[in-house]
Amino acid sequence: MTTNRSCSGCAGVSRRTFLSDLGMGFTGLALASLLHRDGIARADSTTLWTPPDGKPHFPAKAKNVIWLMMRGGVSHLESFDRKPALDRHAGKTIGESGFPGVLESPHLKNVREQVANNIINKQQAKLYPTQIGFQRAGQLGIEVSDWWPHLRTCVDDLVFIRSMWTTDNNHGAQMQMLTGRHLLDGCFPTIGAWIQYGLGALSEDLPQFISMGAPLESQCSEGVDADYLGPEHAGVILNVDPKEPLPYARPELAVSAAEQAEKARLLGRLNHLAALEYPADDKLRARIKSYELAYRMQTAVPEVLRFEEENEDTRKLYGLDQDVTRPFGQQMLAARRLVERGVRFVQICHGGGAAGAWDAHSKLKENHSSMCAQVDLPTAGLLKDLKQRGLLDETVVVWTTEFGRTPCAQGADGRDHHNYGFTIWMAGAGLKRGVIHGATDELGFHAVENRHYVTDLHATVLHQMGLDPRKLQYPGRQRLDVDYGEVISGVLV
Repeated sequence: MTTNRSCSGCAGVSRRTFLSDLGMGFTGLALASLLHRDGIARADSTTLWTPPDGKPHFPAKAKNVIWLMMRGGVSHLESFDRKPALDRHAGKTIGESGFPGVLESPHLKNVREQVANNIINKQQAKLYPTQIGFQRAGQLGIEVSDWWPHLRTCVDDLVFIRSMWTTDNNHGAQMQMLTGRHLLDGCFPTIGAWIQYGLGALSEDLPQFISMGAPLESQCSEGVDADYLGPEHAGVILNVDPKEPLPYARPELAVSAAEQAEKARLLGRLNHLAALEYPADDKLRARIKSYELAYRMQTAVPEVLRFEEENEDTRKLYGLDQDVTRPFGQQMLAARRLVERGVRFVQICHGGGAAGAWDAHSKLKENHSSMCAQVDLPTAGLLKDLKQRGLLDETVVVWTTEFGRTPCAQGADGRDHHNYGFTIWMAGAGLKRGVIHGATDELGFHAVENRHYVTDLHATVLHQMGLDPRKLQYPGRQRLDVDYGEVISGVLV
């Protein structure tokens, strides 16, 4: 239906109406999209806003990020932060150990409890000895536990940060590790969404933010939430299955390539007409982009997952020849193939279940020996493969978990959640290698040297990608100072 306007009414036509009516087709949509991208035409704001232009704020050290999340809480005390005092004082309470000050530390206030931590509050639990041996490796003789024998061969390429802390003592800390905000505050954009938002695409056929593995709880879009940045910046969840890599990625009935292409063109025309009518609808804009990208991904994604193209040595490097390592190894190999093809941020979560399978409240030795066996070889394989291909010089690899485990025992043979001090490691572009940064106290309780809240990790990753978090703004959203974090300069070359 058309609307007749007299000449006297022409002066009252708004710029938005004029531009929307200018071209009923692809040209009009392209113009509207460009204006929106430039911050000129927005229905929800009367102020000029300049969104990211896809260029880094300063020269970047890295092109890609591979983020490895071990869900459930890996014990730093049995992985990368050995504490001999636990063995010397095993069976004693903290008060009896000679280190009672850890329960008087001002750092204890840095928690917003979702569940009461009786181990700390009652001060009755006994120190639990280390459950696995450690060996020194690398030029500096960095101690790594015997549950990580393959990763131990890579220590000269890693920087260990032993002084991370966070404020959530329950498994909402998984989202806090990805967003920097406590789950009680609500949902916020994840680090992967911020990178996609801030930088332009390296590939037109693949998403810039992909997540694989055991997804987080669905409260915040399974750990790939973009929240107020808009759904087009949310991560895409990928199954490592060439036959069904994405939900609904294949037609229900067999159709020819020509038929499929014609359907895509028709859907595109209809979507573009709807976009002209609703130019400020973020969800519609994201849906259009997703349909167009999904069509291109039907070819690109299965190609990424053709592991048979890799030689036998490479498949063995990732553990594809062993049942215990194959699932995680396939995800790690897919990650390497994705960053090769221009995916900015690849997130891999390991450990299924609501809390995460690393959650060792009991039978810690049995739990961690099994979980480490699944990921140790593939993780080392990824690092070695990236390095030999020259990709480690342009990729940041982050290994993390939501928190550590308590120095005290829970029950007979477990450890509880511990957010006051734990270890992560990083490797790759522009990072120091073969060093340790930060420290916890003698019991591994508090981060005491070069303490870093989780958004310091975010700021560091963004910095390597050429992004200043304080310049990543969004209209109508006032971020807290803690949201930005501080770059961990001590781990940079």
